[in-house]
Amino acid sequence: MKLSFVRSEFIKAIKTNQASFGLNLDDSTIERLADYYELVLEHNPLLHLVAPCSHSEFAIRHILESLTLLEYLPRSAKLADIGAGAGLPSIPCLLARDDLRAVLIESKEKKTKFVDEAVKNLGLKSQAEIVNRQFEEADPAGCKFVTCRALDKFTEKLPRLLKWSGKRTKLFFGGPNLRSALAKHRQAFEEKLLPMSEQRYLYFIR
Repeated sequence: MKLSFVRSEFIKAIKTNQASFGLNLDDSTIERLADYYELVLEHNPLLHLVAPCSHSEFAIRHILESLTLLEYLPRSAKLADIGAGAGLPSIPCLLARDDLRAVLIESKEKKTKFVDEAVKNLGLKSQAEIVNRQFEEADPAGCKFVTCRALDKFTEKLPRLLKWSGKRTKLFFGGPNLRSALAKHRQAFEEKLLPMSEQRYLYFIR
């Protein structure tokens, strides 16, 4: 499949669906998001960064869902992205807003190398710091927000993540199981059903 077709289908999906997410991205930002998508596609067969999906599904589930964070992040916010993997949700947010900063924490070395390459290729070096460690070993100094989208065994690790996060604002993506785990650990939270989804939520914990 020609890359130009892949790119155009991705861009069309972003433009068609962004209003459902309350977004109005300019063409320059969408082009940069397409650059990022091409990088993920290039490395995905070897690194398994994301599950195989259509161009439209990637645009909606991975990019537009990640960008739902933006309404919770004030100007010049700095966030820690735990289990960054392919760089989701932080890289799309950094591409959309140049005032944001992020520490991307990923324990798997191969995925860390991908994120580092992506950050360099996308011109995000001044906005992003890459840490190849378990989150418990990382220093989130300066981060007032903690986000997590696809951490392995998320609910199992939740108690440690809550302790590590301290009083920072937490923005976690997950389904009903995460809601139950948050309630079990007596966390007060707000939840937002993600657009175009039946059971994926963004949980906001002050």
